[in-house]
Amino acid sequence: MDQGDIRPGEVRVEAPEAADAVLRFIGTIRTPWTVRADCRRSGDAEHGPVCRIEVFEPWVAALAGIERHDRLELLYWMHQARRDLVLQSPRSGGTIGTFTLRSPVRPNPIATAIVRLVEVEGASVLVRGLDCLDGTPLLDIKPDHPRG
Repeated sequence: MDQGDIRPGEVRVEAPEAADAVLRFIGTIRTPWTVRADCRRSGDAEHGPVCRIEVFEPWVAALAGIERHDRLELLYWMHQARRDLVLQSPRSGGTIGTFTLRSPVRPNPIATAIVRLVEVEGASVLVRGLDCLDGTPLLDIKPDHPRG
């Protein structure tokens, strides 16, 4: 990781070796954004672009009944995010701790988004409201609110 992208006031650490959890990616998220600079800062569940959630086998069967929900919560792994900053200097000014921000830079780059369900097409779920890069690994899908 390029260390030249640290802003004034930011502090990085060497993380201990990770060996205490195993995650299984259950799918891939397809969005229009391929570089972080182009990615939205927060998703627009009403008017944002339709994004495709591609669920891997054997998890496709777990989508049964998902269309009963207007909104879903997606958990995903921000695979291109750096993980070594404990203090960050957001563009809005000041320097604050990583855990007080929604920045993708975190020790475990897990993100969550509440999205609007558009349609289910077999192993794919179409949604609005994402703000992640194309190819982002999917960790989980949870219902937010049931339809009617």
